[in-house]
Amino acid sequence: MHEFSEYYFKLLNDDYKSINLTRINDYDEFKTKQIDDSIAPYEQSSIFRESLLKTGLMIDIGFGGGFPILPMAKLNPKNKFIGIETRGKKVKVVAEIAGKLGLKNVKLFHNRIENIFIDKECICTFKAVGKVNDFLSKIYTNKTIQVYFYKGPGFYEIEEEQFKKAKENWKVIEEKILNVEGVEKRYLIGFENINTTISPNNLVKLSDIL
Repeated sequence: MHEFSEYYFKLLNDDYKSINLTRINDYDEFKTKQIDDSIAPYEQSSIFRESLLKTGLMIDIGFGGGFPILPMAKLNPKNKFIGIETRGKKVKVVAEIAGKLGLKNVKLFHNRIENIFIDKECICTFKAVGKVNDFLSKIYTNKTIQVYFYKGPGFYEIEEEQFKKAKENWKVIEEKILNVEGVEKRYLIGFENINTTISPNNLVKLSDIL
């Protein structure tokens, strides 16, 4: 991952500096907070890792500057990675970056997760975006899927009610402290749906964009 990380950092801070995809201009900090943090669930959670390897498909929602989707795709070249992002300009630029990094297992889309009907087994990831139940309530699927949130140190205090509400329709399958040197306490919170949902009209099927 070393050459990948260095080139990624260069692209963000030189070629695409004007796009402001990251506020980090120190390489060591970038490596820790963006690369190491992105892949920590795969390296430290057997539940997360085994689920990804079983389904072979990860959907990353709100990937911003490409995290965690691009580091994860680099680490797992045999699996497929779909990115959903609401900001079209970032989708275009991160897609260009993925191409320059040689990642052939990534597809990125300008859309919202509530517009996607998940009709394939997969795992979903949310890093540094929104509150748990706000996003879980927007997921439509007829499959059993797992959804993982990367959360900061105040998660249980800040999202106490959200967490309680989420557990009405989702079972908690992972609550793990991730150890990333130089990063304040990081939680991996994993859910699996209890029930499937009926698809509203006009949703985009995940199987159609793979």
